[in-house]
Amino acid sequence: MRLMFITDFTEQFPYRLLRGIRRYSQESDTPWVVCKMPPSYKREIGLSRVVEWAKYWHADVVIGQFESDEDVTLFRKNGIVAIAQDYISPFKEIPNLTGDYHLTGAMAARRLCGHGFKNLGYFGYENVCWSDGRLKGFRDTLREEFHISRIHVFTDLQLSSIWSYDISVLQEWLHSLPKPIGIFTCDDNYAEILLEACQATGINVPMEVAILGVDNDEVTCNLTVPAISSIDMDIEKAGFEVARMAARMVQDPTYPGEDIVIRPVAVVGRGSTGIQATNDPVVAAAIRYIYQNRARKIQVSDVVSQVPVSRRLLEQRFKEVTGSSLYTIMSNLRMDYFARQLITSSETVSEIAARMDEPDARSLSRRFRALKGCTPTEYRKENLRKL
Repeated sequence: MRLMFITDFTEQFPYRLLRGIRRYSQESDTPWVVCKMPPSYKREIGLSRVVEWAKYWHADVVIGQFESDEDVTLFRKNGIVAIAQDYISPFKEIPNLTGDYHLTGAMAARRLCGHGFKNLGYFGYENVCWSDGRLKGFRDTLREEFHISRIHVFTDLQLSSIWSYDISVLQEWLHSLPKPIGIFTCDDNYAEILLEACQATGINVPMEVAILGVDNDEVTCNLTVPAISSIDMDIEKAGFEVARMAARMVQDPTYPGEDIVIRPVAVVGRGSTGIQATNDPVVAAAIRYIYQNRARKIQVSDVVSQVPVSRRLLEQRFKEVTGSSLYTIMSNLRMDYFARQLITSSETVSEIAARMDEPDARSLSRRFRALKGCTPTEYRKENLRKL
């Protein structure tokens, strides 16, 4: 099977999709050959020339990002199966590789509200089906489940200007927002842009602005400081399903195919949503102190010394606001910091432990494994492989 894939290969999405296609190839014992084409080249030469090239290359299947005004039926007329990857809007003429955007937005709303945020925002595109759908799911869930009717929305940037935007406009919007605020972004690229704008503006993430993206692009999410929390999508499964459908469409030209829907799996929490939002000044001060000192070994008594209440009252109020104990939050933030050092530093586990005031690296490793489900060495190897 010969596949021409027209998409943005600067992101991890297509590679995760190809992993699913590869799994189908292995299970069906049918080899697939892939030709990669950037959308910019398609726009440069025009769709009719792309069809000519696909015929010359003997493509069986084309998966691509197509413009709304392009005649995608040209592929089928020339004996080639075409599947559209959602870009601006879905097509009626051919199957779409799409997503459950409403459910994704709902998952984001539940996560941010679960972290105690009363101020919520959305940062994305306008008149783009997947961004509009995620915003609707986010807004509907906030209104119906949490009775929050007002959210702060910024959709002024254009899809074509993601790499050449005016940061000053975004900075003005960030300055105008009530704090703390949880902001859901349409994807991980926008989450990265928002994080950079916060840092350029002097806004602390996650203390003032918590950021949640979509797609769980390991490269984008793990190379920022703090790392970006994101909603993981079942992209590999969609790759398997789209390959199986495409193979059937090639074998049976009368089969029209159907939309393949990528569903959200879970929120992968990282540093950009690493704290609980609260209007309780005592709890907020305690969380701030824990977050700022997560790199060194502090005790509950150290946190108590920073607030004007007793330990018992602080622990009671902390539990009411966060649903967790002081010790649990301290431990989780500390392990998240340790995890971050494992993939951003070349130091040994013992060296990182010493820098974190941990004299017993083995004890730190045991606690890490209990929380993360793997050893520090395994975690480092797996995440460096993804990078």
